[in-house]
Amino acid sequence: MTIKLLGNGDELPYDLLLLADPSREIIDSYIRDSRVYVALIGDVRVGVYVLTPLEDKKAEVKNIAVHESWQGRGLGKQLLTDAAIKARDLGFRTLVIGTGNSSVAQLYLYQRSGFEITAIRKDFFIQHYPEPIYENGIQCKHMIMLEKTL
Repeated sequence: MTIKLLGNGDELPYDLLLLADPSREIIDSYIRDSRVYVALIGDVRVGVYVLTPLEDKKAEVKNIAVHESWQGRGLGKQLLTDAAIKARDLGFRTLVIGTGNSSVAQLYLYQRSGFEITAIRKDFFIQHYPEPIYENGIQCKHMIMLEKTL
């Protein structure tokens, strides 16, 4: 697998981005201020992550996704590792990531990758998304924020 930074003229992989965030409008709101990295196996786009600078030497992984047919093979962990390396190389000291309260597998992956829960944004998904989101039979209401020191 190779991970490539998309350039300004490159087409955004909305098919992958929408796996992690069901709102194209919200994706478009943060994508302009971000770096988009695409994971390739051969010529096939199998994953993506979006790295967005924040204040105080922090960067946030705003979106991370692996195509359904490639999940369960460790690619998500490789993307997180790459995000941490890229963020550190860019001068950031902390990497932030958020996920829904219903995203059990993601919470497991992030904590196993060295992230620690730092905050809960109550009702984030109810306030920012027009339709209810369900995952694993649980309504996604709250954003769980995690951080990792680089």
